[in-house]
Amino acid sequence: MEKRSLGRSEVQITPILMGTWQAGKKMWAGIDDQESIRAIRAAVEAGITTIDTAEVYGQGHSEQIVAQALSDIRDRLEYASKVFADHLKYDQVIEACHRSLTNLQTDYLDLYQIHWPSGSFGNELVPIEETMSALNKLQEEGKIRAIGVSNFNREQLEQAANYGRIDSLQPPYSLFWRKIEKDTIPYCVEHQISVLAYSPMAQGLLTGKFSLDHKFAPEDHRSANVLFQGQNFERAHQALEQLKPIALKHNCTLAQLALAWLIAQPQTNAIAGARTVSQAKDNAQAANVSLSAEELQEIDSIGRQVTDHLDDNPVMWDW
Repeated sequence: MEKRSLGRSEVQITPILMGTWQAGKKMWAGIDDQESIRAIRAAVEAGITTIDTAEVYGQGHSEQIVAQALSDIRDRLEYASKVFADHLKYDQVIEACHRSLTNLQTDYLDLYQIHWPSGSFGNELVPIEETMSALNKLQEEGKIRAIGVSNFNREQLEQAANYGRIDSLQPPYSLFWRKIEKDTIPYCVEHQISVLAYSPMAQGLLTGKFSLDHKFAPEDHRSANVLFQGQNFERAHQALEQLKPIALKHNCTLAQLALAWLIAQPQTNAIAGARTVSQAKDNAQAANVSLSAEELQEIDSIGRQVTDHLDDNPVMWDW
């Protein structure tokens, strides 16, 4: 898989990253550690060398699972982790980074990201200057190679960039969730900031595997995802039917088509999670799907049948 530059840093990443939220188990149902380890390893064997995790995914459990899966080949990989919104003071950032390094059994992170803006989920407000100061220090010490932010809007991104170089933004972005295209993507293009899109398959909706009467377990966070509710869910199913002939033409799945469309967008890479070996391999194959300009436009139009009806709430979950 041909790599791309991460922002203006020296880090090179694969256009499809392995997402490991599910490996943390918390807020997911039916996750098995050994299966997670096999899936992560399979992703790497299929060409995905960039692994995304976070301290809050199972309170370090996801990071530990990544280490169990990949420590013997760490030098061939790029690790990205995140510090949560309750650890944004200077000393807390330093401590959180060291915990992540320990969990991941490594002495550096290729990318370290602010997971949510200060004040999120009722946490204490911390000036972005203080958080960035800690990240800059970690970068100077070689503990991290690049700095990123996640779930920031354009204004928050601009503020962070006043205090250090931001090489990536991690937002929710998919064919069915396109909030960042309005003003944030143009900013990222202008300033050479890589977009690492999470939920690139709209948390499985773009795979086409969920019927209209599907019910998620209460502990599954998708039970609160607005895309799986009411008319949004119905419109998504109509759009999926229109996408099927394009996928058939390319001999690929709906999920692979959605990923291929996404990584063809400006500055954009896709973080694709996988529970199983087969899912991990399938995700990697999406990098081989080549779409024409006409097909990209057709897929764009189909997706807007869903996104044009969504409100302006930037959060995908009705929490």
